[in-house]
Amino acid sequence: MEDKGLSTNMRRILLLINCLILAVGVCGGPLMMRLYYVGGGSRIWFSSWLQTGGWPLTLIPLAILYFYRRKSEGADAKLCLITPQIFIASCVLGVGTGIDDFLYSWGGSKLPVSTSSLLLAAQLGFTAVGAFFIVKLKFTPYSINAVILLTVGAVLLGIRSNGDKPAGVTSKAYVIGFIMTLLAAAFYGVILPSIELIYMKAKQAITATLVLEIQMVMCFAATAFCTIGMIANKDFQAISREAKQFNLGEARYYTVVTWTAVLWQCFFVGAVGVIYCSSALMSGVIIAVLLPVTEVLAIVFFSEKFSGEKGVSLFLSLWGFVSYFYGEFRQMKKQKNKNKSSETEMTTTEIESV
Repeated sequence: MEDKGLSTNMRRILLLINCLILAVGVCGGPLMMRLYYVGGGSRIWFSSWLQTGGWPLTLIPLAILYFYRRKSEGADAKLCLITPQIFIASCVLGVGTGIDDFLYSWGGSKLPVSTSSLLLAAQLGFTAVGAFFIVKLKFTPYSINAVILLTVGAVLLGIRSNGDKPAGVTSKAYVIGFIMTLLAAAFYGVILPSIELIYMKAKQAITATLVLEIQMVMCFAATAFCTIGMIANKDFQAISREAKQFNLGEARYYTVVTWTAVLWQCFFVGAVGVIYCSSALMSGVIIAVLLPVTEVLAIVFFSEKFSGEKGVSLFLSLWGFVSYFYGEFRQMKKQKNKNKSSETEMTTTEIESV
């Protein structure tokens, strides 16, 4: 599954970089999408398209990695590393991601940012269950504790939102948005461990290049799926009209949609990068622990109230975060001691045989 050429320290550095990229996407993506709706945007399929429409940005790091391979391998360097089997699997997951984008965009158009935490909370639970069944993830007391704390803390944010429906949203629409959000959580909770399964089943080294290629194919397939929806809904014809009627001005409309695409691409690239360096559950934990940050940003930019429940959620999220990484630290230390013991036993056996 892993690229054996990566040292432990290099893998940790890559994990940190991907966590930072994921953090930018988790915090910025939902806020920019909400700004689109608050400013007067109303095209669900277009909003869905924006979540993966930034896939061409992945070509930049892929080009850099290709030239690096050309420098080290010469003319033998392959332009693409993805195999037909992985390509097909990535396309299938990409269509699933497109469906998930639509469900999330629908929910995001009806719910405030604070309530969107329900999506991320439920997603962590679905990711944990999905990872258990799909990739046979072994739970530890610390990871179970982290999942429970993060889920409870995030759900608390949504349950105690005091029915803060956005202006013009009916109770029926609010409930439908709530259901769509939970369905989106279920979809992505299955997609994350499915990506990890592709890594495990691949009959080749999983390198940074292959990870980015898989992500690009997934986003391309999701974008193609949403493009069909946009054509059917005549969104392309409505974009210019919507831009002129945007509350913040036409220029800022295009700025908002551009940065929405960029930030969501950070989310997807960071998510698959964390899975590559660690696991699907780790990716879900990082997403969940960033909920309080998203809440604070929502308070700053959308003037949402910071209630006592949000303070409790912040505490539970940080507690869960510490619990998970303490468990990972203990597991790594245990594995390191086990490897040392094995090496000592082998050395002793060799000496005795001599």
